[in-house]
Amino acid sequence: MTDENRKRGGGLGAAAVGVAALGVGEAIAASRGGSLIDTVGRAVIDVVPVPVVEATVEISGRHDKAATRLGVGVAGIAATVAIGALPQRLRTPLAVLFGAGAGALAMRQATQSTSTVAGAVAAAGVLAAGLRRRPKGVLGTLAFAATGAGMFAAAHTLHHDLDRKRDNDLRRIGPMGALGLVPEDGLEDEPGLSPLVTAAHRMYVADVNLRPPRIDPSHWRLSVTGKVAHPLRLSLSELAEDAVEFDAVMVCVHNRPGEGRAGNGRWYGVPLADLLKHVIPEPGATRLVTKAVDGYSISLPLEPLRSGEWPGYVVVGMNGEPLTPAHGFPARVFVPGLYGQYTGAKWLGELELTDDSHVDYWWKRGWPAGPLWVTPQARIDVAAPGRVAAGTTSLAGVAWAPPHGVAGVEVRVGEGEWRPADLGVELGPAAWRRWRATVELPPGEHRVQARTISRSGEVQDGRQRPPFPTGPSGFHSVTVQV
Repeated sequence: MTDENRKRGGGLGAAAVGVAALGVGEAIAASRGGSLIDTVGRAVIDVVPVPVVEATVEISGRHDKAATRLGVGVAGIAATVAIGALPQRLRTPLAVLFGAGAGALAMRQATQSTSTVAGAVAAAGVLAAGLRRRPKGVLGTLAFAATGAGMFAAAHTLHHDLDRKRDNDLRRIGPMGALGLVPEDGLEDEPGLSPLVTAAHRMYVADVNLRPPRIDPSHWRLSVTGKVAHPLRLSLSELAEDAVEFDAVMVCVHNRPGEGRAGNGRWYGVPLADLLKHVIPEPGATRLVTKAVDGYSISLPLEPLRSGEWPGYVVVGMNGEPLTPAHGFPARVFVPGLYGQYTGAKWLGELELTDDSHVDYWWKRGWPAGPLWVTPQARIDVAAPGRVAAGTTSLAGVAWAPPHGVAGVEVRVGEGEWRPADLGVELGPAAWRRWRATVELPPGEHRVQARTISRSGEVQDGRQRPPFPTGPSGFHSVTVQV
């Protein structure tokens, strides 16, 4: 065997050891709902430069979490190959260092799991043993790789079983709002148009967690603390007693024109103004810090929430049912009109009233401190031959301008004049509004655009702007072939 073949075989053996180590660690972590790969992935998200985060979101879209997991796995295996190429005396210390680092990351998180720490230790043990005596030949390499694959399959099964148990617990909670009530706006006959209310499984998901925290609703309590005269500690059922239903669109700060990182929900929540009346904020309280059970926080100016100028809510339900884990079960804070990154924490555990000394997660990453408001936006869902008259084209879509509401939607062909579209019935000023227009187009290729005008008089900005640092802008354009 040549030196080149020996090196190639050694590299494959080390890669197989890496697969086995990650698989064993992941399976042990999954026994209690943890994840070794997710723990490392979250740590990576917390430290990588914002341009890297923005590029990952733009390239992977809704698959950003899967892309992060894949990147962590590939990097872990590549690191194993690199360690395997080092002298024998260095391999074991580096393997132990890996385990210690992964365990420390697990302990750093507020939702730390002993199983994740145990998984990190086990992964380090497999790594050290495997690299000390590398797999011999093809069979040895396959044995390590198969062990890793089997352990990953076991971890997947464990997570699936825990998810199924959690879903059964959610079903026992019961309805949260008017379950089954389907609103109408007069545009139900338009095929291809987005639903008036977005189903929970269709609503976009965006957060820094690779997996939702597992929370037992029977033991969960929301604490309202800090600079208050009367601290509160409320159960899920106690919150639901004072909840009201409202319609509102939620928009991700990364939602470029025409993309799907926006959805319209029928939410069920307790007005923050009501909660603040009960606790009585003390002098010096200027910010409301919304804290997730894992320590992540988003803060909001207190006064506009207290006065009701900003209608904020502690949301416990969506579309007549409890929040799904991906959308923040058992509770999240939502201020209609703010981008999702600024509207409040999911998996809420505490509301703390404090002064201006608090620093949010995203402020540290370079995003502006002031809350970012969603700008008016129109999306074209339908561009098809007219169904009423030959030679016409039907355009339809959704538009939003929270919190004031959509006053009008206009469409144009090429650089022509803007013409008004017909609007569906409005669910509420913070909700999105469906629209429809019919245009006559001669044979050929045409570019059509749409824009929104809000009730406050703001006209959608047509200049193309990337999401960072103040949110995207521009018109959604669609090319139509007649």
